[in-house]
Amino acid sequence: MHWMLDMNFREDESRIRKLQGPLMFNVMRKIAMALFKQDASKSASMARKKKMAGLDDDYRSTLLESGIKMR
Repeated sequence: MHWMLDMNFREDESRIRKLQGPLMFNVMRKIAMALFKQDASKSASMARKKKMAGLDDDYRSTLLESGIKMR
């Protein structure tokens, strides 16, 4: 998992060092990685999905909505 976080989110190069920042960003990166892995609508690499989510509002909304589980 560490390798995936480092390759896709450049976690080792992160300059976030104070207080709870590193922990919070690590959790957010893991959530994002789980959403990208869960997404089966696009057959693309995680880096490509990350780029598409940054550029396409509809795709980003689809990813975020798929992560919300209604009970």
